Amino acid sequence: MSPTITIDVGTTSVKVCQFDADSHLVATAKYATPTVQDEYGEVYDLEALWDGIAAFIRRLDGPARSSVRRIAITGVGESGGLVRSDLSLASPMILWHDQRGTRYLDRLTDDQRSRLYRITGLPMSGNYGLSKIAWAAEHTSDLGDAQWLNIAEHLAATMTGERWSEPSLASRTMALDLTTGAWSDEATSLVGLDTTVLPEIRSAPAGAVVTDAFAAATGLDGAVRVHVAGHDHMVGSVGAGLERGELLNSTGTTEGLLFRTLEPRLDSVAKRSKLASGLDCAGSGYTLFASIPTGGSAFATLQRMLGLKAGKLAAIVRSLHEEYVAGALDLEGVPLVLPQFRGSPPPAKRSSARGVIAGIGSDTTLEQIVFGTFLGMAVQFQDVLELFHTPPSRVKVIGPASGNYLWLQLKADVLGMPLTASTFPEVVSRGAQALASGTGWLWESNDPHDIDPHDVRHDGLADWLGKRRLQRHRLKGLSE
Repeated sequence: MSPTITIDVGTTSVKVCQFDADSHLVATAKYATPTVQDEYGEVYDLEALWDGIAAFIRRLDGPARSSVRRIAITGVGESGGLVRSDLSLASPMILWHDQRGTRYLDRLTDDQRSRLYRITGLPMSGNYGLSKIAWAAEHTSDLGDAQWLNIAEHLAATMTGERWSEPSLASRTMALDLTTGAWSDEATSLVGLDTTVLPEIRSAPAGAVVTDAFAAATGLDGAVRVHVAGHDHMVGSVGAGLERGELLNSTGTTEGLLFRTLEPRLDSVAKRSKLASGLDCAGSGYTLFASIPTGGSAFATLQRMLGLKAGKLAAIVRSLHEEYVAGALDLEGVPLVLPQFRGSPPPAKRSSARGVIAGIGSDTTLEQIVFGTFLGMAVQFQDVLELFHTPPSRVKVIGPASGNYLWLQLKADVLGMPLTASTFPEVVSRGAQALASGTGWLWESNDPHDIDPHDVRHDGLADWLGKRRLQRHRLKGLSE
C-alpha cells in the first residue's frame, strides 16, 4: 500500500483518515457533513467541507504529512453539481437524496423508462444524477463548458485542476451505458442533454497529481496523486475483500446490499424489483445493489422520537440484547414497526413513504418500541434480500451496525444464517487506499467476528412474523 489520506463524504458525516504503508490507521477525524439550504432543498456547504479536510491535513505532524503519497476520495453515489473547466460552479453541489429534478423523469413514457433501465441498469428515481443534471442545466444562465461531477470528483478536481469521473460513480448517474462502459447519447437525450456535459472516465488507480497551489496550502509533497476511489458502498466491497456469491451489508445512515457479478442485470424481473446494476470499482465486472433508506439513521430517529440521549439509547440496546439472547424477552408485547422513517426500500422505493408503528397499548414500554424498531429493520433487510433471488454464500457486515449486537443478532436469527461483521471501523476508507494503490484487501485483516443464528429464536421470530404478516402487508399500503 502507499501511505494515503482518505476522504469519505457520507450523508451524515465526513471521515478523513491517514493510513501508513501497512494500512494501519495513523490518524482520523470525523465531522458532520456540512450542508445549507437553498430554495429547492439541501446542498453542500463547500467552504466548510474544505475547511475540515484542510484542517486535518495541516494537523498532521511533519513526518506523517511528508510520508503521504496518495489521496483517495469516496462518497455517496448520486450527489454532485455542474463544474466549469476553471473549476467555478455552474450549479450548487446537490445532495444524493434531493428530488429537485424528478419532473424531468416524470415526463418519460413507460417505454422510455424501460429503455433507460436496459441501458443504465438503474430503476427510475430522482436520486440519480441524470435528472439533477437536467435541472442544473436549465437553472444556470452560463452553462459554458460545465460538466457534472460527483462530490468526490469535485474534491479531486479542486486538488488537481482536472475533471474526471470514476466508473462506479459514473454508473450511478443514469447516463452510462453499462454494456459499453461509455456515456449514453440515448439516455442523456431523453432529458434534453448530450454527453458533452459529462467528463472523461478514469479508473481509481489512474488519478492525477496535486496542483502546486494545493500542495503549498496543505504542506503536502507536490508529487502526491489524487484518486477518486468510487461509490462508498462499492469501495466498501474492496475493503471487505468481497468475493462473488458473498453479500456485502454496508451500513451507515442508509443500509446497502451488494453482490459482485460477472454481468449486469437488465431484465424485467430486476427492473420490477428496482435493483440497481453498476460498474464494479475494482474493475473486474459489475455490482447488483439495493439500498434501504433507513439504516443507522434509525438510532437518531429513536433518540428524537423517544427523547433519549445517545448514551441512554445505547445502554437500552445493550440491555435488550442481553435479555433477548437469554430468552427472557416476551415477543408478544413487541409492537409491529415498519421503519420507513426516510422512505421505503425496493420494490416500492418511494421517498415519500413514512414509518408506521402498530400494536401499541397502555402497557407498551419504551424498550419494546426500541426492540420492535430493530426487529422491523431486520425483517425489512430480509424482504430486500429476497428480491435478489440469490442466497448469499456469506454475509459480510461493515459500518456502524457491526457494533450493534442487537441489530446483528436479530438479522442472523431472522435470516437463519450466520453473519460476519468487521470490528475495524473504517473498511470503506481502507478500500479507498487499496484502490488508489492498485491492490486488494483481505476480509480477515478487518478482525471480523461471527454472529450465529439460534434455531429456537429463529422459529420464535418466524412465528411472531407469521401472525402479523397480513397486518404488515396492510401497513405497507398505509405507509405509502
